[in-house]
Amino acid sequence: MTTGVAPATDPRSRADGLGWVSRAVFPDDRVQLTVDAAVPAGQRTVARYAVVPSVARARFLVPLGSPRAGAASLLAYNALRPPQVRALRAALGGLARFGAAGLAPFPTLTVSVPVGASVADLVLTERLAAALGGMPLLAACGVRPPDPNVKPTLQLFTVDGRPRGYAKIGWNDATRALVTAEAGALRALRAVTGVPDHPVPPGLLTETAWAGQVVAVIEPLPPDVRGVPVDDPPRIAALLAVARRGAAPGVPRTLTSSTFLARLAAQAERAASTAPAGARAVAGVAALARRHGDTSVEFGHWHGDWVPWNLGTHDGRLVAWDWEHSGPDVPVGFDLAHDAFQRSLVLRGEPAAVAAAAVDAHLGRHGERLGLDAAGRALVADAYLLEMWLRTWRLADAGAGWNAALHPALLDVIEKRHSE
Repeated sequence: MTTGVAPATDPRSRADGLGWVSRAVFPDDRVQLTVDAAVPAGQRTVARYAVVPSVARARFLVPLGSPRAGAASLLAYNALRPPQVRALRAALGGLARFGAAGLAPFPTLTVSVPVGASVADLVLTERLAAALGGMPLLAACGVRPPDPNVKPTLQLFTVDGRPRGYAKIGWNDATRALVTAEAGALRALRAVTGVPDHPVPPGLLTETAWAGQVVAVIEPLPPDVRGVPVDDPPRIAALLAVARRGAAPGVPRTLTSSTFLARLAAQAERAASTAPAGARAVAGVAALARRHGDTSVEFGHWHGDWVPWNLGTHDGRLVAWDWEHSGPDVPVGFDLAHDAFQRSLVLRGEPAAVAAAAVDAHLGRHGERLGLDAAGRALVADAYLLEMWLRTWRLADAGAGWNAALHPALLDVIEKRHSE
């Protein structure tokens, strides 16, 4: 990869979402990007995209060259999206059926490479097409504001419009770790096929290191998958299946004897060595051990981001995606706690203290079905909040920056709970 500076007309020189996405997808400056301009001499065109709705307000890069693929990039999985987004995509998908003619009102981004150069060496879509069997693929990409915690994702389609996969791009330390973690989780989840009540995960199609990035291609979701309602009640059987992965219920262990507590303490110490606030996490772990050390709970796996927008149904089965925070050996009930916390924090826009109270209430209503008595529910809630702050620190330490909704507010919540 070369390291020259993109010319001002190249969208990679922009500081907005289009610039961020185009730098991640086309990091090699031997690849030329032009918008509504002639291809430079000595270059040959390898892909074209409609920039919707404009360069300044870009939200989608829609592939040109195959009307079916262009339309599919806007219409696939539309039932999972909010009504306003669904309506916009449906209208754009209708235009895309006419190919370049239908999308002519929008600027055209042209991708070109030097004549004689290997396209698979320079263009990610071509490399992934080769890795997935050699069938030609077209890629679409949503455009969001730059965010160090977000991964650009290519939707890959065949020329006839069939979804082929989602390519998630880890472009900095934080997102490389997330992509690698999800790939590992999906490999491990191949063993859960046929486990009763376990949600169906997508398959891992391939993973690769490319241009300093980590890329994982995830299997498409079933075409007629439907999202679960945001007020969907907890699916306790599914949560237990995720925790146990087909094994018998685990023998409860005390918090003090668990590897979970040891791991939590080690991470807090690392946080203290890199951020002043980490000392508060060390104190929080010590307080957790004092308060709940003799409490016994079952330990198991968790999805790590169990929320309605990562769940759907298909053919009578629950489908779950985005396993990038999945992990083993946590108190059973963490996914239930996370569901309540994120519904409060994200869906209702409530502060961390209110979200923590929602965790207590959710565990109070449903925790007994997970085998949690009152002491176990208190342990799960307190341990989960510490785990969430440490996740926040891990992402910040890897370059994603602090989540202002959780730091330092979550440490304040933790300290208040332990002082009560």
